[in-house]
Amino acid sequence: MALSVDVIPNRSSPPAILLREAWREGKRIRRRTVANLSKMPPALVDAIRAALDGGVVFPSLDAAVAIRRSRPHGHVAAVLGTLRALGLVRVLGRKAGRMRDLAVAAIVARVVDPASKLATARALDPETASTSLGTLLGLGPVTGNEMLDMLD
Repeated sequence: MALSVDVIPNRSSPPAILLREAWREGKRIRRRTVANLSKMPPALVDAIRAALDGGVVFPSLDAAVAIRRSRPHGHVAAVLGTLRALGLVRVLGRKAGRMRDLAVAAIVARVVDPASKLATARALDPETASTSLGTLLGLGPVTGNEMLDMLD
């Protein structure tokens, strides 16, 4: 069984570009249309054709992907997972809420990278985040006053 991109000419309209599957039954070759690629841009059809032929779609990864930001995640996930496994999250409060999430974030941040409450708030804020902790807990913007109110 093989996949290919076939161009089927039409008399009075543009040719149909089809993604087709072909297989052999005895001495006959059978074909089945998997997708109609006629509405796709030619560059995308060429990329699909190149990928099916085993070629390279992008000459280099740098041409295809641009890394805008990369935040450390592994150590945060490990400490947060341990905290949840120990049941410490439920000790902080039975109902989920922002204050409980801020308390969990403060504990994890203290283990991962000890800092002041204000520095922790800055590290949790999406604009200035130093780890994935704020994203994992879904905190959004965090202020220093919220961190201090969380202690009450």
